[in-house]
Amino acid sequence: MDFLRHILAFNSESPLLFTQFYFWAFFALVFALFALIMSGKSADGKSRLHLRNVYLLFVSWFFYYKTSGLFLLILAFVTLSDWIIAGRIKAAISRQQSAFSKFLLALSVTIDLGLLAYFKYAYFFTNMVNDLFGTGFQVFDIFAYIGNGFAEAGRFSVDTIVLPVGISFYIFQVISYTADVYRGRIQPEKNILDFGFYVSFFPQLVAGPIVRAEEFIPQLYKPYRLSRRVFGVAVFWILNGLAKKIIMSDYLAVNLIDRVFDNPLLFSGFENLFALFAYSLQVYADFSGYTDIAIGVAMLMGFYLPMNFNSPYKSQSPQEFWRRWHMSLGRWLKTYLYIPLGGNRKIGLGTYFWLSLIAFVSAALTGWWWILLIVGTGLACVFIWDKITNHQGQLTSRQKLIYANLNSFITQVLGGLWHGASWNFIIWGGINGIGMIVEKIWRGMNWHVRMVCMSLLTGGLWLAVYYTNLPAWRLFAVWASALWIGTTIRYVYHLCKGADNRTTNGLSTAWAVIQTFTFITFTRLFFRSSSNLDPATANEVAWATAKNMVNQIGGAWSNAIIPDFLWEYRWVVAMFVAGMVIHWLPTNWKRRYRLAFSAMPLWLMVIAVCIAIVVIYQFVTADMQPFIYFQF
Repeated sequence: MDFLRHILAFNSESPLLFTQFYFWAFFALVFALFALIMSGKSADGKSRLHLRNVYLLFVSWFFYYKTSGLFLLILAFVTLSDWIIAGRIKAAISRQQSAFSKFLLALSVTIDLGLLAYFKYAYFFTNMVNDLFGTGFQVFDIFAYIGNGFAEAGRFSVDTIVLPVGISFYIFQVISYTADVYRGRIQPEKNILDFGFYVSFFPQLVAGPIVRAEEFIPQLYKPYRLSRRVFGVAVFWILNGLAKKIIMSDYLAVNLIDRVFDNPLLFSGFENLFALFAYSLQVYADFSGYTDIAIGVAMLMGFYLPMNFNSPYKSQSPQEFWRRWHMSLGRWLKTYLYIPLGGNRKIGLGTYFWLSLIAFVSAALTGWWWILLIVGTGLACVFIWDKITNHQGQLTSRQKLIYANLNSFITQVLGGLWHGASWNFIIWGGINGIGMIVEKIWRGMNWHVRMVCMSLLTGGLWLAVYYTNLPAWRLFAVWASALWIGTTIRYVYHLCKGADNRTTNGLSTAWAVIQTFTFITFTRLFFRSSSNLDPATANEVAWATAKNMVNQIGGAWSNAIIPDFLWEYRWVVAMFVAGMVIHWLPTNWKRRYRLAFSAMPLWLMVIAVCIAIVVIYQFVTADMQPFIYFQF
């Protein structure tokens, strides 16, 4: 009985993770029963598919229970809520009740985002209200209070709110479903068990990718087929994901990154900088590793999840990076936030509302009321200009650029807030939004204007360093100087009428990739410093960590430390270099060795898998590292 209790009961200290042997024992049993179901003889193939879907639904619910305990009730509630409301929306549309269908959509979104806001942002909003109005509100867990009414008093703590694992992912998934039913893109699912399976499919439930209903639900009714080649590709993705997570991500985190971010003042500026670049690789290896495993596990059961990463550190601009990174979230934000705001077609009430709210809250919390004045004046000018030019009926390229910049900035800020309840996440999103805007404007400049702007920026930053001697200004000044050198070289080249060729194009691409990687890495400073924190103290701790790292990186460096660091952390440095080299390999090379693995004879594949597992688990740490995106 004790053994069964251990297997079946929820244990917060031992959740089901892809990196644990316990999970693979669980999946082996699940897949064995799955194979039995799919190989069974039935006069009606549809009934076998339905049995498979029901079976995997309850497997997924058990998986989520082992990961999050009674928060399974929240998952079940949003599944039932959106299934019912989506059905009523379709009925209202059929009866041409437009206003009622809009009300139902608003009700669904309010319920879903209300739950997300309560569990994820209760501390953030409470602290913000207290800071703005000087109040002393405290969070209160109403669900724990209700639970204590059914269980023994005091079993659940009402003083803390725990974030359910994966709630950000499945909430966005059900919102997309209801919105697509409203738009007429899909028909509402008639069988609640099939819909529940779509929402809770366990490989991607807790960390994505975010799957659209129109992509996944049709797969529920397709005959199951697992070819020899697909089996090999699935096994490759699983091993690839495990290697990324355990060999690369966890090794970098345990042996350097966590140490530096826990106390950046104990490490030199170079060590802080290297840890920051290593974190960029860590978070990619961690998150894309989870996605690889999820894709592989799903393929074995006949389901295909969308690609979530496309070598993002090969990007030549911030905009391209966000097309390659967390692609399922990017598509979701574009479809359900950026385009409804107006995209590059217009700016509506939503654009003015969000920009005004962001400006007001920023000004109130910092005391810099000039922010509100500048933003308000800018929005007033945009509004007047928009009204004057709108009568022409056709948008100019300048109008489209302005509309796109404003709406994409809001999308990036709210995307940052989606990642976590901390001002550092909002700053991270805002910096990425500004980076995308600057890059678009930069591309529209001629080379003379670029050179003048870059010179003025670099000179201004060095003047700021001279008069203030602040580490942050020095950091920006050094970075700007590197950009100025690159801009100057390219400017002189263009003045000399240099013709582009393979070499110059290659150098230009490499320079753009390096600068984009550097920019994205800098923004990670705010991302990482806000991660894995107690929500009650996240804002204060995150800001202190980010500030200390900036001060260390931008402060005086001792060159004597660098050789010692490179030798003492030689294996960490080697892992980072190897990871970046593999990442930058041509895509067709990676495709070739993936297909070569999948085409191996079965006996050779078994040997390769055994060797890979032995090698991978040599890197397992004493304390299993959770996936980074579990916290979101």
